[in-house]
Amino acid sequence: MKLIIKLLIVALVANAAWRIGSAYLSYYRFKDAVTEAAQFGRAKNDEQLRARVMELAQEYDIPLAENAVSVSRDINHTTIDASFERTIDVVPGYKRPFPFTMHVDVIVFDR
Repeated sequence: MKLIIKLLIVALVANAAWRIGSAYLSYYRFKDAVTEAAQFGRAKNDEQLRARVMELAQEYDIPLAENAVSVSRDINHTTIDASFERTIDVVPGYKRPFPFTMHVDVIVFDR
């Protein structure tokens, strides 16, 4: 009986690690894609870059609201800030919100 309880606990911990890890992996892939878009993208203004960030959020299944993204650009400097919250089923029957914030700061010399 003790072995079954221990295996159940291990399974719950593994399940939680998988779900939380998957959410963070998706976030980091999204952040890398946004950084790449800021560095090498062909967006001509802030609105085009914001639209690209929203497209990437859909691609990576990130629940990002339009008003949660701020883009500022100078001549060679681009800054993108975003925040969102994702609710993750940590264990069956228990959901917990996890906040994510992103700050991308890129300097581009050849535009």
